[in-house]
Amino acid sequence: MKTIATQVQIEARYYKIGDIHPGTKNIWLVLHGYGQLAHYFIQHFDILDNGSNCIIAPEALSKFYLQGFSGRVGATWMTKENRLVEIENYTNYLQDIYQKEVKDTALPIPGPKINLLGFSQGCVTAVRWLIGKKPLVHRLVLWGGSFPADIDMNKTREILSDMEIVHVYGKQDPFITENRLKEHTQLSENLGISPKTIRFEGVHTIDRDILLKHFS
Repeated sequence: MKTIATQVQIEARYYKIGDIHPGTKNIWLVLHGYGQLAHYFIQHFDILDNGSNCIIAPEALSKFYLQGFSGRVGATWMTKENRLVEIENYTNYLQDIYQKEVKDTALPIPGPKINLLGFSQGCVTAVRWLIGKKPLVHRLVLWGGSFPADIDMNKTREILSDMEIVHVYGKQDPFITENRLKEHTQLSENLGISPKTIRFEGVHTIDRDILLKHFS
């Protein structure tokens, strides 16, 4: 049996709140978690819609029914099956959006701050995109997640060296265990970075009050 790969052109969707204009101060690229859809995820960020922010929410390419064979649909950035190809596919996809919405746009001078926020599975997705394609990002926010364990330490250290890093999680988040926190701390130390940490009373979710308080 032979494995044969082929390339196809696909149509993918993403969502925006606001536009880039001379008064834009922040561009937000926000990556949802496992089983979510960008249409709903971006609504957490409408609290930042003050005229000076542009929020862009790409949607993962793979869809599935959350329960059974019908009903609610979610999306995932990747699975373990053919993982390297899936990583290449979604990093190319994210780079295409970045090229269209940010790099090819006439940005105001001085340019707006470019923020990349990953939530849950979106955290590792964001970091892999940063490492693979090196988009210009001023601040990386890892919310309810951490760095992928299999990153290239030298490349990641170089890319993150001048970047603001923020780690956000709920104190009752069942996915952020003591072991996960220790792993995150150890990875941060190995990368030579000291992320700002924001903890809030809550679970595995985007907290709008925290967004407004720390990122508006």
